[in-house]
Amino acid sequence: MYYGMGYNTGYILVIIGALLSIIASGMVKKTFRKYSKVAAASHLTGAEVAQAILKSEGIYDVRVERVSGSLTDNFNPSTKIVNLSESVYGSESVAAIGVAAHECGHAMQHNEDYFPLKIRSAILPAANFGSRYGLWIVILGLIISFFRPLVFIGVVLFSFGVAFQIVTLPVEFDASKRALETLSSMGILEPDEMEGAGAVLKSAAMTYVASAAASVLSLLRLILIARGGRGGRD
Repeated sequence: MYYGMGYNTGYILVIIGALLSIIASGMVKKTFRKYSKVAAASHLTGAEVAQAILKSEGIYDVRVERVSGSLTDNFNPSTKIVNLSESVYGSESVAAIGVAAHECGHAMQHNEDYFPLKIRSAILPAANFGSRYGLWIVILGLIISFFRPLVFIGVVLFSFGVAFQIVTLPVEFDASKRALETLSSMGILEPDEMEGAGAVLKSAAMTYVASAAASVLSLLRLILIARGGRGGRD
């Protein structure tokens, strides 16, 4: 009985997490589309803004390149490249400028050895392994009776992925804060345009909040399944 209740509750938690992610993703796409139609008075493209910010910060070993797709923007610390999507790289919109500045915020963090970023990088290998195999290890431990310790090991491994999602939040919030402060201090956006850039970055941040919440709910699901497995055995 307990196993069944835990199993069903686990499904509900997963559905809630999925809904949160879908809603957050829809919001960021809607907000980006809205402000991608608003041209900035500076007429600078996302790529030009990124290059100007990096130069102003004295970061000369980071390149700005174009990548395919939409909202695929990222900063790769291993290659030291700010990758801007097709909808950002050559666009003069308020949305594009905000996103480009955000990715430069990550480059600033890397340049300054921002502590939460160092923590996230340190747990990344364990997080990748745990996110990929944690669930399967739990299932294996539940199926094969003499492998029961694997249930606990799987939950712990999966928790590294959850920890990664949680540590990601201050990293993303800080990058957006740096982006808006830099855009304002450099005069790249007008005061009314800053509001649009802020809205884009805030909606993007909510996708990370939703992702972290979904990860926590998935972890709770695993814990319920693990407890149910023990209950069924007893």
